[in-house]
Amino acid sequence: MAKGLNKVMLIGHLGKDPELKYTEKGTAYCTFSVATSESYKDDNGNRVDKTEWHNIVVWRKLAEICGQYLKKGSKIYCEGKLQTDSYEKDGVKRYSTKIVMTDMSMLDSKPAGEKTLEEVSDKINKGEEEKDDDLPF
Repeated sequence: MAKGLNKVMLIGHLGKDPELKYTEKGTAYCTFSVATSESYKDDNGNRVDKTEWHNIVVWRKLAEICGQYLKKGSKIYCEGKLQTDSYEKDGVKRYSTKIVMTDMSMLDSKPAGEKTLEEVSDKINKGEEEKDDDLPF
């Protein structure tokens, strides 16, 4: 019998620039939010747009890549898992849910004269690092 499955796949836009930080032991982590949108017609035939916001955290090398290449408005495909944390505030137990991202592809189109984001994404997915000489900026 299967142990279970905790997998999230999103396509959306970053709501703010990623915040790259390091733990006391030097492990990189990056946080940002991603907006996913949908639209539908309500019972009266009016178009309704709905946006959901997702808090994302990413660790290690992928965190550094996100901090370097992503910015507010970037369109990405992200894979990861849900993680719920609990904390106490004013004597009340509260919960927060985030997505721990494990894989990402950048979906924006290429600015003129620069490498395609698909080329950069391929390097990310293969675990290759870019040399400073190869960077278009």
